[in-house]
Amino acid sequence: MLGPKMRFGAFIAPFHPLNENPTLALERDLELVQWMDRLGYDEAWIGEHHSAGYELIASPELFIATVAERTRHIKLGTGVSSLPYHHPLMLADRINQLDHITRGRVMLGVGPGSLPSDAFMMGIPVAAQRDRMDEALEVIVRLLRGEIVTHKSDWFELCDAHLQMTPWSRPSVEIAAASQVSPTGATAAGRHGLGLLSIGATSAGGFNALATNWAIAEEKARESGKTMDRAAWRLVGPMHIAATREQARADVAHGLEQWMFYFREVAALPLVADGAGDPIDQLIASGLAVIGDPDDAAAQIERLEKQSGGFGCFLFMDHNWAEWEAKKKSYELMARYVFPRFQALNVNREHSLNWAKDNRETFIGQARMAVGMRVAQHIQEKGTENIRPEILEAMGLNKKPDAAE
Repeated sequence: MLGPKMRFGAFIAPFHPLNENPTLALERDLELVQWMDRLGYDEAWIGEHHSAGYELIASPELFIATVAERTRHIKLGTGVSSLPYHHPLMLADRINQLDHITRGRVMLGVGPGSLPSDAFMMGIPVAAQRDRMDEALEVIVRLLRGEIVTHKSDWFELCDAHLQMTPWSRPSVEIAAASQVSPTGATAAGRHGLGLLSIGATSAGGFNALATNWAIAEEKARESGKTMDRAAWRLVGPMHIAATREQARADVAHGLEQWMFYFREVAALPLVADGAGDPIDQLIASGLAVIGDPDDAAAQIERLEKQSGGFGCFLFMDHNWAEWEAKKKSYELMARYVFPRFQALNVNREHSLNWAKDNRETFIGQARMAVGMRVAQHIQEKGTENIRPEILEAMGLNKKPDAAE
């Protein structure tokens, strides 16, 4: 009995260094999702950021509306919508509209907002972001399920609020809460029975917290009369793969340092220790990143499966470590050689090949017998004039004369 297929996708913040044309960078993000759609990826999650210059997409909804017209199958999520930045009715209405436009291909990822500089520009106290996320999520879930909501808060108000259109997806658009190390996302997911987006799954803290956060989500779900589904759990981690480990290391020389600079100097999340050796070696040894071949990528996913107890979807943490063509190749190698291992795509092929190999002598013998019967029938009807000598010899009907004769 085949189990469910693991899904694959990308979490696209995105990260674009300052030496690039931002318009072309955004266009390439759109092209990446188109490429993923052609390769058979299941999901793409699109970020929301408003400052710091690297993560350029301000409106995941606009991006999704654009790329939905250019793709056929891939599901498209906000990764994530920062709830304190939006009036809940407005956000719910936009997502509901996308649900109809995409015929159910949209997903809503939610979080408190990851860049303090975004919150600062809007006058939102950083300390209040998680509380505001929880409060907004409470009403967004109800609105997206078609309910009428009245709610008064110190930062928004709803009076008999409801969406004009019932949702295309029933009972609602799929919703997932972002989680890193703290239990905030897991608690929100459990309370409402939502999916879980473990964005830092391969960081030391995030990896160690996987099982704990899932247990928290399940406990909160039981308390709320909800259930958690591991198929709706997404784990995110950075990878770049090539045909060989050596090629992968050469590829990332293009942009890895700029990516690390952003996390070290702007996002205040140093990923490698200064002066502690080759940063590639550090990233690999820590388990944070894969820079290698398809076998290394598969080993990382197996490691995550063991640590988490099982999840439904692995998402590339998208980056621009490599040149565009090498980056596309990384996504292609993942689809060609890693997907099959976790989706049981070749189980029947392997069985079929082994069955044919194990019974080869029987099948070849029957094939030879069938040919021989037809040749014999032809000889009986037409004689041997038009039969090649080697065929007659193989059938023992026209032996070559002995040299002594």
